[in-house]
Amino acid sequence: MKSAVIVYLPVMLVFLYLPQSFGQENNAIRGIVKDRVSDDPLPGATVYWEGESQNVVVTDTAGFFMIKTDQLPRLLVIKFVGYGESRRQITDKEWDKELKFFLSPEEISLDEVVVSDKREDHHVVSTEIGKNTISASVLKSIPALFGEVDLLRGIQLLPGVNTAGEGTTGLFIRGGSADQNLIQIDGAPIFNPSHFFGFFSVFNPDALHDVQLYKGNIPAQYGGRLSSLIDISLKEGNTQKIRGEGGIGSISSRVTVDGPLFSENSSFVVSGRRTYADIFLGLSSNENIRNNSLYFYDLSGKLMWRKGEKDKFTLSSYYGADYLGLNGQFGLGWANWISSFNWDRNINERTFFDVAAYRTHYNYLIAFSDEDSGFDWSNNFSETGLRGQLTWLADDATEIRAGVHSQLYHFAPINLAPAEGSEIEEINTNPRTGLQNNVFISGIFNAGPKVSLEAGLRWSQYQQIGRGVDYLYDEDDPIGNGSIRDTLDYRFPQRMQHYQGIEPRVAFRYLMGEGLSLKGAYNRNYQYIQIATNSSAGLPIDRWVPAGRYIRPIKSDQFSLGVFKNLHQNQWELSLEGYYKDFDNIVDLKQGATMLFNDNVETEMLSGIGWSYGVEFLLRKNIGNTTGWLSYTWSRVFRKIAGINENEPYNPRFDRPHDVSLVLNHQLSRRVRVSGTFIYTSGVAVTFPIGSYKLDYQRLPLYGPRRNEDRFPDYHRMDVAVTLKNKDKGRWWKGSWNFSIYNLYNRTNPFSYQFTDIYNDQINFAPGPGQEIESVRPGVIMTYLFGILPSVTYNFEF
Repeated sequence: MKSAVIVYLPVMLVFLYLPQSFGQENNAIRGIVKDRVSDDPLPGATVYWEGESQNVVVTDTAGFFMIKTDQLPRLLVIKFVGYGESRRQITDKEWDKELKFFLSPEEISLDEVVVSDKREDHHVVSTEIGKNTISASVLKSIPALFGEVDLLRGIQLLPGVNTAGEGTTGLFIRGGSADQNLIQIDGAPIFNPSHFFGFFSVFNPDALHDVQLYKGNIPAQYGGRLSSLIDISLKEGNTQKIRGEGGIGSISSRVTVDGPLFSENSSFVVSGRRTYADIFLGLSSNENIRNNSLYFYDLSGKLMWRKGEKDKFTLSSYYGADYLGLNGQFGLGWANWISSFNWDRNINERTFFDVAAYRTHYNYLIAFSDEDSGFDWSNNFSETGLRGQLTWLADDATEIRAGVHSQLYHFAPINLAPAEGSEIEEINTNPRTGLQNNVFISGIFNAGPKVSLEAGLRWSQYQQIGRGVDYLYDEDDPIGNGSIRDTLDYRFPQRMQHYQGIEPRVAFRYLMGEGLSLKGAYNRNYQYIQIATNSSAGLPIDRWVPAGRYIRPIKSDQFSLGVFKNLHQNQWELSLEGYYKDFDNIVDLKQGATMLFNDNVETEMLSGIGWSYGVEFLLRKNIGNTTGWLSYTWSRVFRKIAGINENEPYNPRFDRPHDVSLVLNHQLSRRVRVSGTFIYTSGVAVTFPIGSYKLDYQRLPLYGPRRNEDRFPDYHRMDVAVTLKNKDKGRWWKGSWNFSIYNLYNRTNPFSYQFTDIYNDQINFAPGPGQEIESVRPGVIMTYLFGILPSVTYNFEF
């Protein structure tokens, strides 16, 4: 810990006290462009001096711009698609001020205004490969389960992203498992991003600004996961007036309010959502149903404050919780609490410094009320981090980033406390703590009109530290007979184990012609914490395990190559990407593994190698009355781990070779929009029994040594939705209705198969007193979750 402080302190001081004149532009005008109605910044607006339309600058993600001039006064022109033009005379009194410009939306436009911080041909000219962006407005237009707009379900429609099956929000990206995705909110990671056991994600769409998915070339400033970065930013409140939006849906309602806080230099946004399934349960005439509880809720907020023209501070927080209670006998609850603080400083026009501090905490509790076997089972884990980054725009073609990042992981002991009088014995495991320090540097360089290069290097250094326990095994082999010969106890902060790794990142872009480019990338990543679980769907009680004496960090190397093309004046985007990724020290559980209350989990985990490869096609239209995309992915995933599948390669459950997604949105008129999605994927890989046997008069399935050599049937589904806006009568309240149908043609996609005896040819027959058994045969019972499912949501804004 002390060594990290010694290394980081001088680096942070250098960042903070760089000379203010470094890279200073004395012959430039600075300003910010905003929407006059919402006060949101307008990234991607064009700015130029009258008579010099060939020398255009574009506003950045915060709506900020800087434009050079040799003399004043001059007339400045600002334009943005879907907004009225701004023309303003700039005098010599405004050299040293940050100017504000407000553009008004054009009411005559029928097309949806797309606000983007990228130039129209960014898809082709950037070095980005394996990256997709989804705005909050696009997410809201996609038909949703129960009418509940869901971020992770929207991401599932992108190429290279698979799921474990119906009713889950777990993401399996380019052959990686769900825990290999870094999902962060305003820079703070989240451990469990789902509500309702994976049916919904924890993200309220009204609180989001945008979402960026990196799956090919993850920037050097991010690390700790192998497969992807899902970077989610909460929107900031406007500084002009109080406004709000929300919705009342089939199973939940939500509301978001934002506005100025103290002055035009500060703002707030508060968002809340709650389901009311428990209310409907309470109305049931069945007492067993009436006494059950089932609900989730989440709250998020963000404060913004600007100090002068150089400093901006934001404080974000999210809290979400779920609870399931069954007739007062069983209860299960879990919660996420995430907070982050960000300080952005403009040292000068070309140098920027960012500091972020965060803490994310996850906990769950299971309670079982019974005189003989009652217990309370609880656990929690957390990550605390500090990140500092310096960005230097050396010139219009070169950008350099460098910084440091420290992370402290703490996995508390799992505690099972028996109820009074219970026959269950108390169980406690030992805590686990990890400290990770990272240093990174990256740059984007234009080596001419055709070639652009992005290169980065990240060094990660991880230590498992005390308080904790290491078990020593006979022949140093925990997988053998698991016989413990000694125990080593460590106090805080003694080092228990140490790992480190160099993570190079490089990408290039070569322009082959008008609107056509070739891109490639290589990425190496290390992951020091992972989930060890028998389930691939993702459960609230999944066990996170840090690297230690017997569990090594996972390493992956990914190579990707793609062709990118824009068509019809950049209205259409076309891409074809291929990738190959290998994994080292990938882990899986041995047959019959027990993880939940096991303090020496290394006796249940096997490690080996893995690899995945695939081709991704994407055709996307972002402009016009009709928008959407068509994606197709062909991919394969393999693992080879000694002790599993007779030591031969096998497919994990989420290996789904074919995946097709079609998303369409069409604006019929100013008031009516229709949308639809179609999904087709190969069935998940599973293990079916090779026979059966009887035990205590019950038939049980018999499984062979081979793993995941069978498959579910192919999955396909179509969803549709219609949004009808109420007539705008000039009132302060505006509303709209969304009517959606999930699984339009009532496809019965299997969720699970049960291999069991079927009595009297009735799958629901339960033998018992007075229930005569006339026939019995072995059979297979298929369970599916959703047939055709209509829903309605009323959305509003004020």
